[in-house]
Amino acid sequence: MSLLSYDFMQRALIAAALIGVVAPLIGVFLVQRRLALLGDGMGHVALCGVGIAFLVGAAPVPTALVAAGVGAVVIEVIRARSRTAGDLALALIFYGGIAGGVLFTSLAGGKSSAALNQYLFGSLSTVAASDLVWLGVVALVVLGVLAIFGREIFVMALDPDVARTQGIRTTGMSMLLTVLAAMTVVIGMRTVGLLLVSAIMIVPIAAAQQLTRGFRTTAVVGVVVGEISAVLGLVVSFYLDVPPGPSIVFLSLALFAVCAAIALPLRRRHNRLAASPAPHSSARS
Repeated sequence: MSLLSYDFMQRALIAAALIGVVAPLIGVFLVQRRLALLGDGMGHVALCGVGIAFLVGAAPVPTALVAAGVGAVVIEVIRARSRTAGDLALALIFYGGIAGGVLFTSLAGGKSSAALNQYLFGSLSTVAASDLVWLGVVALVVLGVLAIFGREIFVMALDPDVARTQGIRTTGMSMLLTVLAAMTVVIGMRTVGLLLVSAIMIVPIAAAQQLTRGFRTTAVVGVVVGEISAVLGLVVSFYLDVPPGPSIVFLSLALFAVCAAIALPLRRRHNRLAASPAPHSSARS
């Protein structure tokens, strides 16, 4: 029986396709700004939102969106005042987020503790039609914001001082990037899981960097790697009957290894060509 004959797999594949596109597009900015672990921390904050949702009986996706969004704003407000204080606040909020998620889930009782694992590592069977609506809306918002403010965010991530000289509000763009990362984490929590969603934001970009140099090319190749990892990883998890998050991340790491293996001889050849004297100069000598 084909996996597409299952309704839950159809929904899961749509969710995986969304995260495979959106996550690397955010990840390329995070890597450029040296904030590769920000997505991991946002996952901890979103986990607190999931725990609150279990406790009060609310829908986990919108509650996690609110929690992650608030956490992102708080982090950037503190970071704007002091980088050192911001890094410390980042750690405190991250630790508090995962502790709050586990605490609120435990207080909720019932089947909440078992359901928490589905959000930590992803699940094939729990993506509902209402979740797809939320995920689709969030994905459109993220892509729309990148289409409008992508250049400003890129300049800010590349060099904040240059961005200021061009009249770009670096604090606002930094906050916007952090909020987008938080929203992307919530998109991926159903399929990849909150503890692993950061990997699908960063690893495809790291793989793309092995083969590319330009920012735009890296983003495009990263999206291709992310899409392959998310969709094929989901298919593998279906046939092996394992959580989708680990299989998606392992596949993305395998693709990183393949890209690195391809890039190694290319770099050696480039280095040899760069070290060898030009033909016309040897002729003159």
